[in-house]
Amino acid sequence: MSDRKPPRGESLYRGPAAPRDKRERERERDRSARPASPPARERAPLRERLDAAQSESHSAREQRVYGLNACLALFAQRPQDIRKVWLLESRIPKLKGVLAFCVKHRLGYTIVEDLDLEKLSGSAHHEGVCFSAMPREEQSLSAWLRELPRGPAIALWLDGVGNPHNLGAILRSAAHFGAAGVLLPKHSELAVSGAAARVAEGGAEQVPMVRLGRSDNAIAQLKSAGFELAATVVRGGRSLYSLQLPERLVLVMGAEQIGVGADMSDAAALKLGIPGSGRVESLNVASATAVCLGEWLRQRDAG
Repeated sequence: MSDRKPPRGESLYRGPAAPRDKRERERERDRSARPASPPARERAPLRERLDAAQSESHSAREQRVYGLNACLALFAQRPQDIRKVWLLESRIPKLKGVLAFCVKHRLGYTIVEDLDLEKLSGSAHHEGVCFSAMPREEQSLSAWLRELPRGPAIALWLDGVGNPHNLGAILRSAAHFGAAGVLLPKHSELAVSGAAARVAEGGAEQVPMVRLGRSDNAIAQLKSAGFELAATVVRGGRSLYSLQLPERLVLVMGAEQIGVGADMSDAAALKLGIPGSGRVESLNVASATAVCLGEWLRQRDAG
């Protein structure tokens, strides 16, 4: 028996427990009936944790692609990159192949309403379908040049272009006229977004996107591969239609209002202008790109 003396004012004998009310008794019964918590899961091996982190990173990189032709082109070129599909019921006939692929590979697809699709895509111009997919990988200049066949080729260097709708229109023209690639400066924030892919109408899946390093190194590599640079300018350039354009050509297209930067203009052997009525100062960059690409292809076909 303990000989501990209770502190002043405290008794060792507590007396009978206070009666519990009905709610306390019910809570105790619930706790006793609840199954025991499972043992803590062992920490996964390092390799598994790295794989899981990579998977989460990939999920964060997924982008929304919308528009019927943009989505069908993505499905035709790289179906393995599709992660989820949303569509209007009216689009089922056009997307039967996509839905069959989703069923076969256990990918989620959901029939939604128009307003839901507008929220998912972030656009009212979704055309009844939206994919969540991995973005198309950009190439390095060295890899692009290695894969490029010999002979005539034209590429587009976008100097300061930033509007995704202009990029989409440029990609559509590039695909139509058979451009070999679109070259993006190292620090340019321009990339193929959902809006650009929709405007491109499938062209975003057909034309390689090339991310450049230092501009001087890129220019040297291009010249070594037989390319000449031609900068489009508003004033002071030679008429596009008066020149025999090189068989291997890089067209340098500048941003709206600013045009091609001084460094790129100085590096270009040719300065090209597009003759017009003079009622407006110049064409939109996407329209100017289409005109130049069309003339280059016309000369190849005529030759």
